[in-house]
Amino acid sequence: MQQVVLPIKDSNVLKEVQDTLLNNFKAGRRNYTVFQVGKATLLRVSDVMRLKQADIFNPDGSIKQNA
Repeated sequence: MQQVVLPIKDSNVLKEVQDTLLNNFKAGRRNYTVFQVGKATLLRVSDVMRLKQADIFNPDGSIKQNA
C-alpha cells in the first residue's frame, strides 16, 4: 500500500508542526532539525537521516556549495 504525502501549505499548521516537534518529544531538537533540513533541501526524511558530515562540509570545515 502506497501512502500519499501532501505538502503543508498552511503557515499556521507549519508553525504548529514545528512547535510540536521542538517541544513535545524527548528528541525534539533532533526531530525539529531533521524537519527543517528536509524543508530547506526538499529531501525526504529517510534521505536526510542518511546524510553524513562529509556530505555537507569540506575537509577544512567550510560548507559545501553544491552538496
